[in-house]
Amino acid sequence: MDGPAFRGAAGPALRPQSLLEVDDHEVSRLGSGIREFDRVLGGGLVPGGSVLVGGDPGVGKSTLLLEVAAHRAGAGSMPLYVTAEESVAQVALRARRLGLTQKNLMVVAEERLEAILDLVLDDPPDLVVIDSIQTVRKAELGSAAGSVAQVRECAADLVAAARRGSFALILVGHVTKEGALAGPRVLEHLVDAVLYFEGERDTQLRVLRAVKNRHGPAGELAVFAMSASGLIDPDRPAGAFLGVARGLPGAVVTPAVEGTRVFLVEIQALTSRASYGPARVRANGIDPNRATMLAAVLNRRAGLALFDQDLYVNVVGGLKLTDPGCDLAVCLAIASSFFDRPLEQEMIAFGEVGLGGEVRGVRSGSLRLREAAALGFRQVLAPEGEYEDRSGMDLKPIRGLAEAIDLL
Repeated sequence: MDGPAFRGAAGPALRPQSLLEVDDHEVSRLGSGIREFDRVLGGGLVPGGSVLVGGDPGVGKSTLLLEVAAHRAGAGSMPLYVTAEESVAQVALRARRLGLTQKNLMVVAEERLEAILDLVLDDPPDLVVIDSIQTVRKAELGSAAGSVAQVRECAADLVAAARRGSFALILVGHVTKEGALAGPRVLEHLVDAVLYFEGERDTQLRVLRAVKNRHGPAGELAVFAMSASGLIDPDRPAGAFLGVARGLPGAVVTPAVEGTRVFLVEIQALTSRASYGPARVRANGIDPNRATMLAAVLNRRAGLALFDQDLYVNVVGGLKLTDPGCDLAVCLAIASSFFDRPLEQEMIAFGEVGLGGEVRGVRSGSLRLREAAALGFRQVLAPEGEYEDRSGMDLKPIRGLAEAIDLL
């Protein structure tokens, strides 16, 4: 089968039409049966759409997608799970361990692109899972599976087949040591959605983050808890990342906005006098460069002598924060450890910190307060401003970082 000819042949040019003439009816989505997975996709899988799922080995990609396929089979469809890395027996063993016994779930061990295309186009299912795209190869290319040419051509042909057969396609992708998807960057441009699995293998919580989504909001997060029966939805995702160190020096809780929802997370910091060499900054869960910048602001604007202190910052639960509204909590955690003085257990803090030491307002302030109040918090350090709903919280407005440090 000729790849380029398959993806599109020459023909008459399409007539441009007014944007107002385009029918914008809602796309009929396929529910996966997993609430958090549907949420991160914007409501479910889209027929003809393609999704790329990446993550570290062992984080739970295959487990999640096998559950998705099993739920679709339980809904009466006949999804196809193509394993190009494992045998059918290995997939069946995992399915039995997870309690997935749906008869309509079809599995095939195949790595040849041509054979896969014949399977999915002869009688298109409503869902096809390819695990993984780096192990699928196209015979006419001659190069080894996983090469740039193989990944690009195989992904392009599979995405085109999904559109032609109107089935939802999920591709599993390997990641590099840096955490980025392996293979050419064009792989991420070919698909409609790119999801990254985050979380440590030795922790219970997993996070699925949408970094690209043509059919929903980018940046949305899904939270899962790993159990003996697979990945499950936690009862209250907003409080899933709360630790047990509240009330101890160096621990501060902050309401972080990731995507369209709020998560209450515990940020821990530890300062220790550098025994030799220059002081170091180590951060897990936030950008190390931002942690270094906040330490410099504390040193220059709040008078904390951190120049001879090794600094360690950690976000409990393995969540990677991108919200600048967590700056104030990071600074307070560092100061709390430095002075060895804890914040009150029922207190949270949020706000963006500038280089001048000012604390700026952030988005979704009322939503942060509402979620914190629902989880039992009563006091909050937050930037000055108008809040539509304080949810009964005792709000202490903060204009500058030095003012927040004085409260310790």
